[in-house]
Amino acid sequence: MTLKVLITRLDESVPAPRYAKPGDAGADICTRIDLTIEPGERALAPTGLSIALPDGYAAFVHPRSGLAIKHGVSLVNTPGTVDAAFRGELQIILINHDQREPISFKKGDRIAQLVIQRVERAEFIEVETLPGTDRGSGGFGSTGKA
Repeated sequence: MTLKVLITRLDESVPAPRYAKPGDAGADICTRIDLTIEPGERALAPTGLSIALPDGYAAFVHPRSGLAIKHGVSLVNTPGTVDAAFRGELQIILINHDQREPISFKKGDRIAQLVIQRVERAEFIEVETLPGTDRGSGGFGSTGKA
């Protein structure tokens, strides 16, 4: 089954989200402006895209692995979360982790990928103690070697 997600392109010259290959989880999204990010800096990249997700779903914005390995580009808040009720323009907070080279993007360049997922709404119930597990409260490397 394919989920129908309504989109509005705020700039018709910027491509709509699209999956590069069959079976891809993330749809590529593009920048609607030219921008350069200096080493160690971050920038807000508007996409020219608004979406309407059905209730019970969220979109998660992930970095593109090619940009990460080749140029050190990632997202500051990865993954970025787009709630079902949000109708504004999607904007991506990019960061250039490269220590020497700036990275430039042209309008229409792919900058991130959008993953749509069903999400559950939780009812938080306060209790005196939580049920036990084999792991317990161990964290940050407690399950083995780093």
